[in-house]
Amino acid sequence: MNIWLIVLIILGAVVLWLVFTYNRFVTLINRAKEAWADIDVQLRRRYDLIPNLVETVKGYAAHEKTVFENVTKARAQAMSAEQSGDPKKVASAENFLSSTLKTLFAVAENYPQLRASENFVELQRELRDTEDKVQAARRFYNTNVKDLNTKVESFPANVVANMFKFTKMEFFEIEEAAAKEPVKVQF
Repeated sequence: MNIWLIVLIILGAVVLWLVFTYNRFVTLINRAKEAWADIDVQLRRRYDLIPNLVETVKGYAAHEKTVFENVTKARAQAMSAEQSGDPKKVASAENFLSSTLKTLFAVAENYPQLRASENFVELQRELRDTEDKVQAARRFYNTNVKDLNTKVESFPANVVANMFKFTKMEFFEIEEAAAKEPVKVQF
């Protein structure tokens, strides 16, 4: 009878470990999804600011039509990529959007009266704030993905991961070196 008690205790410990490990995977996945949602919120805020910024600059630099078209196109591509939920597609589209925004700000530098505009200064501040929040959200997401991926690869948790088909998630990485720098707004 003593041996059955020991077997029962060991079996109970294994079941508890399986439950704990499974629940830990669920927690890590939900944290990564929450972090992705934070990125989504900040990117949407950024997308909402861009048309206002473009309209403000348009009033001063009407002959820079291609710059405005490129920014609008990049914004549309970024919004479309965001719908996919694929970090690689979103990162690529964000790279393109960041580079077109840099062009827009370069155009704005040629117009001193625009730089003095209260609307433009406020939009510039809002965009800078949003860029900071996007970077923070990316770091938060990548930290959660790192924790999940480490758990998926670590023994003995990888046994549970394989049993329940928990898989690694992709990091939100920017591949283009120039796009790794935040959008600089200088006047």
